[in-house]
Amino acid sequence: MTDAVDLSYEITGEGPPLYMVHGIGSRKVTWGGLIPGLAGQFTCVTSDLRGHGDSPVPATPYTLDDMVADLEALRQRLGHEKIHVIGHSLGGMIGPAYARAHPDRILSVGLLSTAAGRTEEDRAKLKAVADAMKQKGVGPVISTLVARWYTDAFIAARPDAIAARIKQVEDTPENVFLSVFDVYSTTEMAPWLHEVTVPCLVLTGEHDGACSPRHNRFMADTLPDSELVILNDLKHSVLIEAPDQVLPHVKAFLLRVSGS
Repeated sequence: MTDAVDLSYEITGEGPPLYMVHGIGSRKVTWGGLIPGLAGQFTCVTSDLRGHGDSPVPATPYTLDDMVADLEALRQRLGHEKIHVIGHSLGGMIGPAYARAHPDRILSVGLLSTAAGRTEEDRAKLKAVADAMKQKGVGPVISTLVARWYTDAFIAARPDAIAARIKQVEDTPENVFLSVFDVYSTTEMAPWLHEVTVPCLVLTGEHDGACSPRHNRFMADTLPDSELVILNDLKHSVLIEAPDQVLPHVKAFLLRVSGS
């Protein structure tokens, strides 16, 4: 039996509840670029994953089921009957896994910058990154990750944002970062994604290597009710680099599925 933890959370806005789930080594503040544009129509609930930010740090390893249980515990604590869930990267796996586990509680799912339908080559590349971090520590690999997350132009223009992201990673306990990276790198949604029958938004950046348009087209084709968006000239961290490009698609999707 999974023991859920009481996640640290913030609530902004009013309307149907929208639970926003961040990715590896990130924080609830990651959604700050979207919330001002959504809070007028939706109750935006952001939280720190277990082991991250202000949330409790239970012993590792963590599992996808653990993080689904944490999300359900938060829903129960806040008393929302049904929720929209949107997630980025690892959060984009937690969302559909939640929908599968709690189909009576889900309204829609947003899968941002995530992946399914990985090839053997994809899995080998992720394993190599995980092995490098386990052998050398997370610190020496951060520069490689930053180059995968952001475009060169953004790295040059926004050193403040890059420094803030690096600090998030550095402030995440290393065993936690490695554990959630393992969840992200070994989770394969392909066998069960078709079971998620609520409306889904599938969105990624054109140049996101690990969560590529190929992976996202696979997800969109597998999900029974989905729409696909590929944002030009972006890599992985679309919420930080280009929230102004993400927001219109997220908002239009949510308003459509909410009947607003």
